[in-house]
Amino acid sequence: MPSIDDASVAVALGANQPSAAGSPRETLVVVRPLLEELLRAWAGQELVYRWSSLHDTAPVGGPPDQPRYCNAVMLVEGLQAPPSVAAALELLDALQGLEQQFGRNRSREQRWGPRSLDLDLLFWGELRLEHPRLLLPHPRLHLRTFVLEPLLQAMQGSAPPRSPDQPEPAAPGRDC
Repeated sequence: MPSIDDASVAVALGANQPSAAGSPRETLVVVRPLLEELLRAWAGQELVYRWSSLHDTAPVGGPPDQPRYCNAVMLVEGLQAPPSVAAALELLDALQGLEQQFGRNRSREQRWGPRSLDLDLLFWGELRLEHPRLLLPHPRLHLRTFVLEPLLQAMQGSAPPRSPDQPEPAAPGRDC
């Protein structure tokens, strides 16, 4: 298993509403290269990206009867700059700008409600941050299987083990 260096960044992706790119799945597929370019420009260097597969997941919290989510995690390795509060907030702004490009309007949405694109900064190395706009590591990371499974998959380079009666995320009907 590859090691996670001190400068690794993890970003969770999710969507359960269509965007201009199409379905939630199509949105995450279209966002992938844009997110890689965003991180490359933010870091000012070439990086290594490790991606999970796309996972079809039930909503957690929020309003009842909202559609299922399509989720993934991107792990970024090779950052040369040390973690800092200013750089983390700059990355947050860039991630939220990308969300807006795909139709997200944070001022009009319900907490944990449906969205066309959600990009969450999960961690940046060992940086501990309690800022009004950003908490690192993500405070609910350890409670969210829909983030932990794709994160583990991205870290290992393969899907986590599953019981024989539970299909892999990429199996028909499970991949979003």
